[in-house]
Amino acid sequence: MKEIGRLLLAVWLILSGLKAVIGLHFHYDYMVLGGLAIVAGAFLLLKQ
Repeated sequence: MKEIGRLLLAVWLILSGLKAVIGLHFHYDYMVLGGLAIVAGAFLLLKQ
């Protein structure tokens, strides 16, 4: 499970960086990034 949490965290970081650097925008981007952060955090906490 920790690998899934790390993968989701990596995806979140990449998308957040692209959003900030190149102005990447897509529908419901705040909801997607927020949901991704919650799920990644939950997976990382469950592994501990």
